[in-house]
Amino acid sequence: MKKVCSASNLVEAQIMLDLLGCASIDARLLNANAQSGVGELPFTHAYPEVWVMNDNDLTQGKEIITNYERAPVETGVVFCRSCNEENPRNFELCWHCGATLE
Repeated sequence: MKKVCSASNLVEAQIMLDLLGCASIDARLLNANAQSGVGELPFTHAYPEVWVMNDNDLTQGKEIITNYERAPVETGVVFCRSCNEENPRNFELCWHCGATLE
């Protein structure tokens, strides 16, 4: 078992864990409940950590995480053709009516 990365929060750690899972890499989230210890523990020791179970997956896992961290952030919007509702550009379906966005 080897540590792939530390995340700044649980949401980010779960996204990373899910990305590894999509690549069929068995991974675990550690320190999920350590945030409550901040103040008595150094905050860097309380960050959620993502670990791969198979040491041979470490290189691929780090590459997946690096690609995630380097991905550009989408800030634009797109309007649904069906209901004219505003949606973030990275959505594939309208949050309001469920229609496909282009």
